[in-house]
Amino acid sequence: MIKEVKALLQDEEVNTGRQWEVDLARAIPILCLPIIHCIIECCTDEMLESGIPYLFDTVIGGPFSAPMYLFAMGVCVDYSRRRTPARIARRGVDLIIISYVLNICRFRIPYLIGYRLSGDREQFIEPLIYRVLGNDVLLFAGIAFLVIALFRKLDLSSAKMLIIAAAASVLGMLTTGIDTGVPILNILLGSFIGTEDETGLLISDFPLLIWLIVPVSGICFGRLLTRIRPEDKGKFYAIVSVPAICIAAVYMCWGIEHTQGMFGEGQNCYYHMMPWDMLECILLDIGMMGIWYFVTERLRPGVMAFFVDVSSKITSFYCVHWVFVRTITNVILYLRNGTQVLPVWKTLLLSVFIILITLVITELWREFRIRVAANRKDNISEEIN
Repeated sequence: MIKEVKALLQDEEVNTGRQWEVDLARAIPILCLPIIHCIIECCTDEMLESGIPYLFDTVIGGPFSAPMYLFAMGVCVDYSRRRTPARIARRGVDLIIISYVLNICRFRIPYLIGYRLSGDREQFIEPLIYRVLGNDVLLFAGIAFLVIALFRKLDLSSAKMLIIAAAASVLGMLTTGIDTGVPILNILLGSFIGTEDETGLLISDFPLLIWLIVPVSGICFGRLLTRIRPEDKGKFYAIVSVPAICIAAVYMCWGIEHTQGMFGEGQNCYYHMMPWDMLECILLDIGMMGIWYFVTERLRPGVMAFFVDVSSKITSFYCVHWVFVRTITNVILYLRNGTQVLPVWKTLLLSVFIILITLVITELWREFRIRVAANRKDNISEEIN
């Protein structure tokens, strides 16, 4: 397989246009997020153990979700116009700021409103500090961009980046489960290592050491992809994606059947997964890239344009959908019914509603930003004249 891939590689970048399969790899997981998160919020632990809830929570919401998005994020690094170390670092800082602003909008504001209306301290106040300061995939992406900017500044080869990321994954495995005894310190360290404590409230969902290997693998894959001629992409994906997804499928079936690895009990089996689980996710990502490529070959231009549009608004979609999910489930449903649990069919309807309203709001937000940018440009032109 290595010899066959090497035969397709060119000496320089020859595939620098838009990669439609990467847009699908970004758009499909983000469109599934409202369904995944509504099911997590509105289903009991027993409901999540089987059927549609299990499918979206553990399978689609597991290896098919964040790993796919983060791998695609890495692929995009060498295809972006903003790929200098300074621009990548700036992107990282922006995402870190956005992640904390999002925590205020999806937790602090609705939770304080919920407390004011109900006086329920246990539901709305006790978990607030963990929610507002806790990390998620957006914060991880921001920190990862800072590390990637450093790698670019040092001009590291793909092999060196992979070695560093693999070593970080092993170190992350060895440090998982640390409890400093200080909640704030646990929360802050949780962005870098897999901290855990007895409160059950700690959010250490995407520790840097454990998850860094996913976007780094995406960068290395992207560098490889730039050297494949567009007319050879079908051959390339047939060579690398078929065995990758076959291995990943076997591992997934075994893990689901035996409740092992990332499919074990408790959410940290996923968020603090072992290096071999990460390898499975990366193989699945490579396999799915091939599937998305062959899907794009058969999609109508209008349908593909929709996915490209969603891919271009991925950060705003992520933020807006989370505000709706948390506000509706944790506050409105809880205050109205005394619980946020819903039947599966109602949960799916709620998910569809959130997907549609999020698409509308993100489009309005983009149009607003375009108008602001145009007005700013006109003002600058008037000042120059």
